[in-house]
Amino acid sequence: MSTSDGPHPPGTPREPDDSRAQDQRGTARAPGPQSPCPSPDTPQGPDAPRDRDPGRTRRHSGAADAAARHAAVPPHSSSPPGGPRRPVEPPEPPAPPAPPEPSAPPPVPPARRPGRAARRLPLRARLTLLTAAAVAVAVAASAFACWFLTRDQLRSQLDASLRNVNVPPTYIAQTVRDCASTDPPTSEQTLPGIAYGQVVTDDGRRCVGFNSRPVGVEPEDAEVAAGTRDEVLRDGVTESGEPVRVLTRRPGPGDRVTGYAVTVSRPLSEIEEPLDTLALLLAAVAGIGVLGAATAGLWIARTGLKPVDRLTGAVEHVARTEDLAVRIPVEGGDEIARLSRSFNAMTAALASSRDRQQQLIADAGHELRTPLTSLRTNVDLLVRSEETGRALPEDDRRALLASVRAQMTELGALIGDLQELARPDAAAGSGPPEVVGLHEIAGRAVERARLRGSGIAIVTDLAPWYVRAEPAALERAVVNLLDNAVKFSPPGGEVEVALTDGELTVRDHGPGVPAEELPYVFERFWRSPSARGLPGSGLGLSIVDRSVRQSGGEVLLRPAPGGGTVAAVRLPGAPHPPPGTAAD
Repeated sequence: MSTSDGPHPPGTPREPDDSRAQDQRGTARAPGPQSPCPSPDTPQGPDAPRDRDPGRTRRHSGAADAAARHAAVPPHSSSPPGGPRRPVEPPEPPAPPAPPEPSAPPPVPPARRPGRAARRLPLRARLTLLTAAAVAVAVAASAFACWFLTRDQLRSQLDASLRNVNVPPTYIAQTVRDCASTDPPTSEQTLPGIAYGQVVTDDGRRCVGFNSRPVGVEPEDAEVAAGTRDEVLRDGVTESGEPVRVLTRRPGPGDRVTGYAVTVSRPLSEIEEPLDTLALLLAAVAGIGVLGAATAGLWIARTGLKPVDRLTGAVEHVARTEDLAVRIPVEGGDEIARLSRSFNAMTAALASSRDRQQQLIADAGHELRTPLTSLRTNVDLLVRSEETGRALPEDDRRALLASVRAQMTELGALIGDLQELARPDAAAGSGPPEVVGLHEIAGRAVERARLRGSGIAIVTDLAPWYVRAEPAALERAVVNLLDNAVKFSPPGGEVEVALTDGELTVRDHGPGVPAEELPYVFERFWRSPSARGLPGSGLGLSIVDRSVRQSGGEVLLRPAPGGGTVAAVRLPGAPHPPPGTAAD
């Protein structure tokens, strides 16, 4: 019977839609033939989703069976009615689930280094342990050496005593006879001392002497009896397990005995018991020595680390209170004393640096207060004139504006100088040192000074000289020297600039600097009493001194012959640039 696209007759189950068929096939799993063309969206195998509602599964089980039976017949069959039908292929078995991936092993924690735990101990404990360990190693080495030397000496004495044992010929003959008879022993059948004796044949048999203990025979003993060896000295054991020292040798030429060897032995307990006693004694001495060394090490560590404890306390006090006036007493000239002196020098330098910093802040505040006060006064006058409507005379207004401009210029220069001095030594300047011509830098500085139009003539005599320095910092230093010379020169005066043999001199013809003021001219904010009324902040020569020292040179001021002052700058260098440099 072929199916058509029209409505199904009554009683014929309808084919469910795709979504419902998927749900029913995935949940009911009805037996029977299945569709040869399952939907690709239908989950197959054990991974197919299951319906969480068991009642829904029971309600649709009949519809699922009908749908499965109806799906066994293709909906659009091309065969005639009653003709052969296409065989239904069995569904492919579901693929087995993939095995779970093995989980990564847990990370193994890093092993602790044995030296890390020792580094956590205090220095005093480490010194004590180090002293005790060193003494323990030394005592142990000495004890082992003493024990082994004593053992070798005792064994040598035991071997010598075995060689000194005199075996009578009758003892050898009687011992051989006693191997086959039971004749009573005579007085000559006993060896002197506590030595054991036996006779060994060349075939490895033994005949034990009177009042002796049998000792195991080795092939070396048979070789001596056969005449291939003269004697054998070895360690052996008796049949009862007692360790002995064994000497096997051939009888003397007058013994008239052939095919035999005499074995003489003595117990090793003769030397083992003294060695055991010596080992206990050495162990006791070593233990006492280690304890004494640990005690001595602890005492030495406490005594030697007292200066370190004082230094630690001083450092903790400085860190807690920021009191840089603390000093540690220095005793002796050892490493601890050097460390104490270095700490005292460091705290003194820090205290001096902090004092200079505080002084710099105070001086900067004082220098900034004057131009700011004057600037505020002038601005207040201008604002009040505008607020009251009373206009200032034009000349007074221009004078006020010029004063404001001059005060702002002075304030900007002061702030720039402070920024320059606030930089660390490694960051001062605009770049790394390089080979530059000092005569070229001095020439550029002279041109900048001339452009300011001060009315002071500047005369130059510059010979070539090449130095290694920061060009910007060095040029600013030379400009500051020129500004200082121009400022103190009389109107219409002359400033002489000369560079000869690496010494740059700037001379003015002003009033000069008194000799008692020369040591202070390079200090920050220091100004001569006679120059208080002149413009400036007192930082120019400080910047010069810093820049020149960073270049490896020196600067000084000295009175000039005939009046005035000479500022001299000396820098290491050469009249010719090094080969391969940019200045070459």
